[in-house]
Amino acid sequence: MVSNYAEYVENIRQRVKNKLDTTKLYSFKGTVSKLLGLTVEVKLPGLKIGDLCYIETNDGQKKPAEVAAFKGEVAQLLLLLDGAGIGQGSLVETTGSPICIPVGDFLLGRLINPMGEPIDGKPMNTEGALWRNIEGPPPGPFERPIITEMFSTGVRAIDGCMTMGCGQRLGLFAGSGVGKSTLLGMIARNSDADVNVVALIGERGREVKEFIEDSLGVEGMRKSVIVCSTGDQPPLIRQKALLAATAVCEYFRDKGKKVFLMTDTVTRCAMAGREVGLSLGEPPTMKGYPPSIFSWLQKVLERAGNSPKGSITALYTVLMEGDDISDPIVDIVRGIVDGHIFLSRKVAESNHYPAIDVLGSISRLMSSIASPEHKSAAGKMRAMLSLYRENKDLIDVGMYQPGSNPRLDIAIEMMPQINAFLQQRTSDSVTMESTIQTLVDMMANIEI
Repeated sequence: MVSNYAEYVENIRQRVKNKLDTTKLYSFKGTVSKLLGLTVEVKLPGLKIGDLCYIETNDGQKKPAEVAAFKGEVAQLLLLLDGAGIGQGSLVETTGSPICIPVGDFLLGRLINPMGEPIDGKPMNTEGALWRNIEGPPPGPFERPIITEMFSTGVRAIDGCMTMGCGQRLGLFAGSGVGKSTLLGMIARNSDADVNVVALIGERGREVKEFIEDSLGVEGMRKSVIVCSTGDQPPLIRQKALLAATAVCEYFRDKGKKVFLMTDTVTRCAMAGREVGLSLGEPPTMKGYPPSIFSWLQKVLERAGNSPKGSITALYTVLMEGDDISDPIVDIVRGIVDGHIFLSRKVAESNHYPAIDVLGSISRLMSSIASPEHKSAAGKMRAMLSLYRENKDLIDVGMYQPGSNPRLDIAIEMMPQINAFLQQRTSDSVTMESTIQTLVDMMANIEI
């Protein structure tokens, strides 16, 4: 009895101590001295870069802002949301910590903003949830297991000709209106990932519901988490969407899950970072992007990949303005990721979907994870596609005489089968095994 009572008293004492340790006995409040656009200058001691602060408006609302820079004794904060109601002298209080979001299995099937708040109109119970800093570090270089397992996307053109590995990062490069959102929805529904995390950055408001209902569907949404920041929101909250989505991925990866991260688009995220950098006075470089955005992208994209516990396989969509492949964001992302998939407008114009340019796309890990038979069959298909493309103009105008080039004759004969293999309806569901077997059987007797 005495032992139980002593244990009870010790438990109470420990709970009181924990409460006192985590309770702020006092807090400082600063004041707003200047507001220009989305940049707020504040005088408040003890602030650190990255701290989340709340600014009180005239009507009692609290507007979130992040400490981004210091100018003498004045801290420069960037508003995460709008600045309506903020005036000179408005009170400012710091949380003393960076932006953290609640993570847990309760996020599956939900639509949240980069602050971790639900925006699908449904309540969210975060009691007992883990809170995770969205600015997490990437796994160490020697902590990453080597990629050896294939990742099935359920899309024949990708699985057959540019096979992905679990923990690989690929870039999806496309102009506007060539079917990238539809392709992302196909992969989300058909991939063998345990959890999908989709970052919708800078999207039009109407496209969010369309993506959920038309591209993802009920089946895809069941195992997905969507982090969304639409194009009408301030640049900082748009930039944070990719960080928040990656933090959600890291939670599920640490639970041993096979996670698939899809970002649409990195370009709009970089544009938001450009606005943030320029508002803080950074010098513009290529296409107006400040130097910090390139190192920031490198750091964020490095967070995906394998860890000793699980994997994050990532597909980062990059928007090519005017199909310009020399855009600085296209160049930097292509240099960071482990392969690239190009969607071609010419292919889309011929009603060939998904509009993947097979010859312009590559997976840098396919040679190390695919079987010899698979690599041989994919190589033969690429050779025939290349040969046919080189002579397409002659074939189309009827100037090519059959029998002049036996290898080209084989390519012309095989093109209907190749196109049927590469084309796929959005409702079609295929496995990695069936895709590889179909490709190997198709190329079994071909010598080219």
